Amino acid sequence: MDTPNPLKKDDHLLDDLESIRQLLGDDDLQPPLLTETVESEVQIPMLFDLAESKPPAPEPAAVEKSPDALLLHLDNELRAAAQLIMQDVIDDFAPHIETEIKRRLDARMERLLSQYQS
Repeated sequence: MDTPNPLKKDDHLLDDLESIRQLLGDDDLQPPLLTETVESEVQIPMLFDLAESKPPAPEPAAVEKSPDALLLHLDNELRAAAQLIMQDVIDDFAPHIETEIKRRLDARMERLLSQYQS
């Protein structure tokens, strides 16, 4: 009986990350050094902020539910479900992304160290 090879799944993940990087046009970009700061006006939420933020609790059911109230309730439920799915995806891919970041930082550090040792 054939068992799936987990390494092949990781290879596809790295290929997917690489194709995303190429689509974004980051071919010539290098990650910033640990001593550099990244200047940006956009504030990116931290993973733990997303995990700790919970959707608002639904209000108690009214005696009469208008179509707008029903749509609002469905919207809240869909947003909560989407947040849970997104967190599951983040939880699944975070270790792979962390490994790739460490690999790139190590490679960058080796290049920098070799330049200064020459």
